[in-house]
Amino acid sequence: MRNRLVGLLPGVAVLVAALSAWPQAADTDVRFAALDIFVESTEPLAAWQFELRESAGRMRVVGVENGESTAFGDAPYYDLEAVSGGTADRIIVADYSLNAAAELPTGRSRIATIHVQLEGTTAPDYVLNLVAAGGASGEPIQASIDFDTP
Repeated sequence: MRNRLVGLLPGVAVLVAALSAWPQAADTDVRFAALDIFVESTEPLAAWQFELRESAGRMRVVGVENGESTAFGDAPYYDLEAVSGGTADRIIVADYSLNAAAELPTGRSRIATIHVQLEGTTAPDYVLNLVAAGGASGEPIQASIDFDTP
């Protein structure tokens, strides 16, 4: 019996070491959120590009959806491999439309919805930058970008 207990001691020591290294619940709080991204312009919007990140790197992008305008019917362009692999802690998203100016959105328009996984309990500090906005003839236009959390 004593030999069996002595034989179990190394296994118990490894188990205790493994459990002590196991992340605690406070370190691994995970939640999901969605951000609706909006661009506002007084001119018809034919192309756009933005970058989204979280200032402390606690965000992973897990999905991207298209917006509300039929001018941008399919999902926008982004790094699908990084999102699928769960490694995208920032994302650059872009889209364009070849529709006539009359069919392009003006005013405030939801261009995308970004789904993210957040770590920790601290409120996220999103950093959203409009990289480019273009009109129907390919020229840059004045526009602003913001987001809402539905």
